[in-house]
Amino acid sequence: MSEAQLGLMTATPIMIVFAIALQRMGVLSTVAAVSAVSLSVAIAAVLFTTQ
Repeated sequence: MSEAQLGLMTATPIMIVFAIALQRMGVLSTVAAVSAVSLSVAIAAVLFTTQ
């Protein structure tokens, strides 16, 4: 596993937790939180497989 893949595996869960925390605080709507989580997972999957 490369350094970039390790960074993706570290950063993606942090972004997911941050989006959920913002949604629970009322800063993000549910649609925005779901969108942020799904897009971050999709981007991480594409970058992980192309590294």
